[in-house]
Amino acid sequence: MLAFDVDGGTFRLRPARRSDLPDVVRLLADDQLGATREDSADLPAILQLLADDQLGAAREDLSELAPYADAFEAIDADPAHLLLVGELVPAGAGGSSVVATFQLSFLPGLSRRGSWRSQIEAVRVSGALRGRGVGAAMVQWAIGESRSRGCTLMQLTTDKSRVDAHRFYERLGFAASHEGMKLKL
Repeated sequence: MLAFDVDGGTFRLRPARRSDLPDVVRLLADDQLGATREDSADLPAILQLLADDQLGAAREDLSELAPYADAFEAIDADPAHLLLVGELVPAGAGGSSVVATFQLSFLPGLSRRGSWRSQIEAVRVSGALRGRGVGAAMVQWAIGESRSRGCTLMQLTTDKSRVDAHRFYERLGFAASHEGMKLKL
């Protein structure tokens, strides 16, 4: 998988473990949208990443991990879905901490001559590491993995209010070619 030096340590990408869920949920909740959607315990690291941005802060609820655990089990059981975390291992130190996450799904379709596509979502990097190439490296890894699985298209959605995220994805070659819609159920 992916590994590189950043911020005085080594960043490593790996499949998420159930024990990472608190960190992932933390990342999801650490933003303005996520704080109102998500919940938190080592779900705490994933949860913190989800919450670590302006939207996640409003969508994520770090107090209850059961819904995240159920979702993790479903993702983990299906080879068409990957939940990955990035961990930072400080130089000369033993421990590591979850500092990034994303989900990558592989979807069959009849359009585009029966093409497979990948969908990347819930891309989060800890605020302390934003702007240091971590997000770009994760997305580039996801593009390579998608190609290796025969996907001909990668898609994503990003909230209309995330102007910085739009610029980030455009720099990586994504185009705002479609208008997405969602229906809250």
